[in-house]
Amino acid sequence: MAEWRRSSRSGNAGNCVEVATGTGIRDSKAPATCVEVGDGAWTAFLTSVKRDH
Repeated sequence: MAEWRRSSRSGNAGNCVEVATGTGIRDSKAPATCVEVGDGAWTAFLTSVKRDH
């Protein structure tokens, strides 16, 4: 079973995205579905976000 995490910046409003390493991304309000993301794609995404931040 995946260990889902949410950003520490999400707050308590319930409007957040959760991520599980090697699994994917899901909306915390609809946890039954997720978008699968491979390790390479996730690394590229994080690199892009950090570079553009």
